[in-house]
Amino acid sequence: MTQRGSPKYRRGQRVKTAVNLINDDSFPDTKPDGVLLAAGAIGEIINVAIHTEANVPIYIVDFGDQLLIGCLEEEITVL
Repeated sequence: MTQRGSPKYRRGQRVKTAVNLINDDSFPDTKPDGVLLAAGAIGEIINVAIHTEANVPIYIVDFGDQLLIGCLEEEITVL
């Protein structure tokens, strides 16, 4: 188990979504609370950051077609 704030995954890893990724109003061209990507979508981690207030890792994942989404650990799994 990783400690809170300590990233479990790293840059360059291929991942897939473990759940449907829902729009949190970050994507204005998609309806609020609409599905951005269905569970099982494959991408690659291109950056890892730490959310300063919550002290949790945020993974910037490239899902292709210029779609970059910030994901939490529980939203992705390694291939």
